[in-house]
Amino acid sequence: MEWGFKRHLEIYAGSQRFADESAWDCTIHPAIDRALKKGGTPPFDGIIARATSAIAAAAAKAGIPIVNVWLNSPVPHLPGVHPDFHTSGTMAAEHLLGRGLRNFGHLGFQRDIDASEQQSGFHEAITKAGFPCSSFRFPRAGTEGRAPGWEQFISGLESWLDSWTPPIGILVCNDQYARYLIDVCRSKGLHIPQDVALVSTSNEPLICESPPPTLTSIDMGFTQVGYQAAALLDLLMRGEKPPDQPILVPPSDLIPRQSTDLYAADDPLVARALRFIADHRHTRIEVKDVVSAVATNRRGLERKFRSSLGRSIANEITRLRLDRAKRQMVETEMPMKEIALDSGFRDADHLYKVFQRVIGIPPTHFREEHQKLFHSRKPE
Repeated sequence: MEWGFKRHLEIYAGSQRFADESAWDCTIHPAIDRALKKGGTPPFDGIIARATSAIAAAAAKAGIPIVNVWLNSPVPHLPGVHPDFHTSGTMAAEHLLGRGLRNFGHLGFQRDIDASEQQSGFHEAITKAGFPCSSFRFPRAGTEGRAPGWEQFISGLESWLDSWTPPIGILVCNDQYARYLIDVCRSKGLHIPQDVALVSTSNEPLICESPPPTLTSIDMGFTQVGYQAAALLDLLMRGEKPPDQPILVPPSDLIPRQSTDLYAADDPLVARALRFIADHRHTRIEVKDVVSAVATNRRGLERKFRSSLGRSIANEITRLRLDRAKRQMVETEMPMKEIALDSGFRDADHLYKVFQRVIGIPPTHFREEHQKLFHSRKPE
């Protein structure tokens, strides 16, 4: 709690919301293992924690169920609830690909599970689209506290930047490190977002919103992590078995800001068309509207689109509409009719036909497979 990071405070807030709904008596304790070692009746019936080895051992000895919310915990096989970092990588890739970029990279910590999962999702989506993707991994410990490895970190970043072919889209595992990367980009004469489009992770508002350029960042849904952790703990305290695998909570949203405010197609007409499509994807625009918006002829723009992006104008409109619809299906309870209209489709039947043709499954099946695992529930 003393670090004040959004990810920690929101996990606490989410778990407290469930606790309030369930009339739990909750205590914040900075040294749970010490509290359990005092003997006598354990002071807790259940624990939600960033599970250290000491906390896990003390909980096991006391026979108290514990839910881990620290993905990089050194204790394996604990019941846990975590953000889905693999999906966050895919989300970032889709956002940057939609900007017309062709070169990509990922900046992340060594040995951290979250960074590895995010890199995997990002790399898979980028390579599936047919583009190259590099990465730079570094030890976290060398850049924290007195930062004993700072000079090595910066020189490594500089060497990595020298291998880039701008414009390039970069996903960074942490908002703070996106700011570090911006500094190094500036020292190399690279501009954000014209040369380097950045997506970062966690959506810490004080880091993302000031100073310019503001940072596009992925909100990882930490409040939902906390809520679902409390829901899982409730089951464990009732004597039910934990799930075989940790529960993964999908990211809440990608928040676009200045760091990705570009459309990097080689042709300026295509870049303008991409911006128009992105800005109007929730409306019922057609190819003729895009052509009119950039003041050119349809045949010429279609040719430029296929040369720059390898897809047609209609395919790009459909792709962005489906991205919006998929997000609404996973993150909201909106009826399909409302999702269809909000995403620029004529009606639910139109959405169903396009979704089935492009994605290969009905939208209802997609929603069932990707819907959040827990929903708000009142105490019994």
